[in-house]
Amino acid sequence: MLIIGHQTVAGLLEGREKEVVDLVADAYRRHDEGRTSLPHSVFLRFPDRPRDRIIGLPGYLGGSAEGGEDDIAGMKWIASFPGNIASGVQRASAAILLNNLRNGQPEALIEGSLISAQRTAASAAVGARMLLGGRRPSGVTLIGCGVINREVLRFLAVEHPALDQLTVYDTDPERARRFTQDNARLLPSATVRHCATLDEALAAHDLVSIATTAATPYATLDACPPGTVVLHVSLRDLTARAVLGAHNVVDDPDHVCRENTSVHLAELATGSREFIDASIGALLRGTAKLDPHPGKPLVYSPFGLGVLDLALARFVRDRARAGGLGSEVTDFLPAPAA
Repeated sequence: MLIIGHQTVAGLLEGREKEVVDLVADAYRRHDEGRTSLPHSVFLRFPDRPRDRIIGLPGYLGGSAEGGEDDIAGMKWIASFPGNIASGVQRASAAILLNNLRNGQPEALIEGSLISAQRTAASAAVGARMLLGGRRPSGVTLIGCGVINREVLRFLAVEHPALDQLTVYDTDPERARRFTQDNARLLPSATVRHCATLDEALAAHDLVSIATTAATPYATLDACPPGTVVLHVSLRDLTARAVLGAHNVVDDPDHVCRENTSVHLAELATGSREFIDASIGALLRGTAKLDPHPGKPLVYSPFGLGVLDLALARFVRDRARAGGLGSEVTDFLPAPAA
């Protein structure tokens, strides 16, 4: 069993944003081609602590079309405890277990919080690329100033190096101030603006990333400029009306229409999924196209497919093995039978 800790993972992913985006886009294509097995994620909740949860995401990502031996199976086990933030502990913690596909045995245990954050951010960057359709965004607005939007900003800065306007909004103004102070290096030439209200922030630019801990919808998109691309990463911020008034792209309709996401609530309100225009994998493969109305926002709502975590975990595992990194535990499994 190879065990890879957080610092090693961080070192292996540093400066690899373009490769991570390519891995995520490739995983989406494979999923759209039917080369994955992806059961619904399992939500472990606690009766007396409604904000806390632990989610299990099992999955299998099939090999490349060229026939390479790069298929992978495993599971991410990720906890979200929003109260951690007040005590200086990260909200999310995760572990990813990879299995050997020859014999099914577990072969790698990887600290997964950064992998999870970066695959989410890379997914957002892929969504922005496809929904912007070649447009240069006027700037980017971040709603929620936590780890996920930090990584979204990192990946958008690589995808759109000409970004020179950054607007932020958080219900805690001090957290927003610390966020821009700590992450100014990601967009060193950008003009930074702090907003006092949500609508002021939504009106600032035609590219918005929403990554909060909201459990129930609170936001409309009435203040957005026409054609705004909204990366709805946290999934539960937008009202059903806002979703139904937009063009909608998701990663997988069966996965995202669950667990009271905004897309799920819109489905319950209408009794159908006809408001979903396309999946991101189909857009990437060219089997679907968007023909957006110029006045409507475009909303990307990625549920977060476990195969993205597996793609990045495989990348980390292979690089760790090549560099002799991580800790090998030789007596983790039972000894072979005589």
